Amino acid sequence: MRIKHATELMKLRIGVTIAATAAAGYAAMADTIDPLTMLALVLTMMMGSGGSAVFNHLYDRDIDGLMKRTRNRPMVIGAVHPTDALMLSAGLTIAAMSTAVMTLNWVVALHLFLGIFVYAVIYTVWLKRRTWWNIVFGGAAGSFALLAGAAVVAPSTWMLPTLLAITLFLWTPSHFWSLAILLAEDYRAAGIPMLPVVVGDQRTAWWILANSMVLVGASLLPWGMGLLGPIYGWGAGGLGIVLIGLNLKLVATPSRRWAGWNFAWSIPYLLGLLTVIALDRHWS
Repeated sequence: MRIKHATELMKLRIGVTIAATAAAGYAAMADTIDPLTMLALVLTMMMGSGGSAVFNHLYDRDIDGLMKRTRNRPMVIGAVHPTDALMLSAGLTIAAMSTAVMTLNWVVALHLFLGIFVYAVIYTVWLKRRTWWNIVFGGAAGSFALLAGAAVVAPSTWMLPTLLAITLFLWTPSHFWSLAILLAEDYRAAGIPMLPVVVGDQRTAWWILANSMVLVGASLLPWGMGLLGPIYGWGAGGLGIVLIGLNLKLVATPSRRWAGWNFAWSIPYLLGLLTVIALDRHWS
């Protein structure tokens, strides 16, 4: 298997996001950040995310071939044999779990396993082809990454990590439904019941707005409860205002253009939120 194909199967962009989410969870709980511990956490999350992503490619190779966006993926064009992909997925998953147990702790490993299970089994196998709720529950994978990072420092402390994990859980639908509007024809061709395929772009825009309002409210809870300070509060509030503003524009004009803007902003919104968590805890 070529390195190029292996890295594509691992969906490294998603892996980086998962690792950044876990790093933010660690930063939120740690009084001081240990570089070696952070490195072990990031590598663990990257391997775990990569293992579940390879399985996603393997399982979805039939429907990937029906969509323009995914029809040139390695599994679709036959560049990687299914057995090789399965071995890569298993190897990455075992390496991630072993690293988590040996260098971090078993609670981190548990959250890592739950994140992998949610993405590979609950989302990919059980829900993706059956219901538009697929991405809602699939979003829990990112939440477990944040909980894993927090558990590096304080496995039994739950309030702040749980509130931040809820925020991550609520971020995914607003992010993905915007993308789904752009890719609705692909999903329709593949028979995947993503929300725009089921209810149309206009109603999806309203769902995005409703979800984002709950998301922004949830993101402010750690500040409102005094668990994080003003840097986080002002940062989360400002990021949320832009997000909801773009959502309102999408509701008024449910076009591909504004769906693209909503999707594009959702990524800096998340990264900004993770950044202000770390800034608030360590540079306030």
